[in-house]
Amino acid sequence: MRSLFAMLLVSLLAACAGVDRPKPAPLPENVPLLGVRAVWSVAIGSVDFPLDVRVVDGRAYLASTDGTVAVLDAQTGADVWRTKLDTPLSAGVGSDGRYAAVVSRTSELLVLDAGKLVWKQKLKALTLTAPLVAGGRVFTLSADRTVVAFDAASGQRLWQQQKAGDALVLGQSGLLTAVGDTLVVGYGGRVAGLNPLTGATRWETAVVSARGTNEVERLVDVVSGYSREGNQICVRAFQYAVACLDASTGKSLWSKPANGSTGVAGDASMVYGTEADGKLSAWNRKDGEKAWTLDRYRFRVLSAPLVAGRSLLFGDDAGNLHVLSKTDGAPLNRIKTDDSGLSVAPVLAGKTLLVVSRRGTVYAFRPE
Repeated sequence: MRSLFAMLLVSLLAACAGVDRPKPAPLPENVPLLGVRAVWSVAIGSVDFPLDVRVVDGRAYLASTDGTVAVLDAQTGADVWRTKLDTPLSAGVGSDGRYAAVVSRTSELLVLDAGKLVWKQKLKALTLTAPLVAGGRVFTLSADRTVVAFDAASGQRLWQQQKAGDALVLGQSGLLTAVGDTLVVGYGGRVAGLNPLTGATRWETAVVSARGTNEVERLVDVVSGYSREGNQICVRAFQYAVACLDASTGKSLWSKPANGSTGVAGDASMVYGTEADGKLSAWNRKDGEKAWTLDRYRFRVLSAPLVAGRSLLFGDDAGNLHVLSKTDGAPLNRIKTDDSGLSVAPVLAGKTLLVVSRRGTVYAFRPE
């Protein structure tokens, strides 16, 4: 564990090292072409781990670093339930609408039912990816490339699969999702489709091949935040590429160079992503050709985006929520939250937009 944590820390420091980021240009005056109103805000506690906000049946599942797990009614912000676990968290939240799953910094998988801790299991390594709860099972992906399946009701370990690890691993959340009856997992620069009942590999596809003169430059991993349309899933490989593939067969559809660290979003025609230098890019979903790139937010630290209707939304490290036209990136509105910054991608719960600041305040907005 100590060795793995050191590798993760090295990868994080390496990713942030280098020359100081230039100061971004001042933002232009906000002209609200699309009306957005604040409807409620709720504090859950500070968030300094890669939080995955899960929305199921109009309820938002969230967690804070100190071990608070909360389920909020997205319409009102009222607590459905809230539980304080006696341990800091490194990953969460996964839920199927009944069970909620998180992982502690001591590598324990903790599963709750209606706010009550029903079981916990020790994992082999530090885990930064939110568990996936689906089909009566809880799946975990640890930093050492181990995938484990547990029975959601009893906590019984059902199967385990581990891929070869790299010298360095990325200190952020990875790809773990379900497409149809296939469990889709990111391993380094590869994506694999597993049988969720047995863990057997159905297919495995290289998204990108690592290159570079040292281990830091060769560090590559498929990060969380993907765009799915039918069986097609589009993903981000850290600092290397944005790519799309067929999740039913594993066939690679296209891969384009892109230097970013956050996941992507999309719709039937386009895929969108924020880049390491603060640029915003759009790729045609069919062939990956670049549709447009924006320099307006260059040198700002941007969250992963969200597509909602005709809008593209993302947060920045100054606490601004940006609302753009997804057609050409034209600004539609900008909303200020708090100065701790927005690092978690915005999420949509029905007609309610949710964003979470690093301070741990959940803000809810709706179009006017």
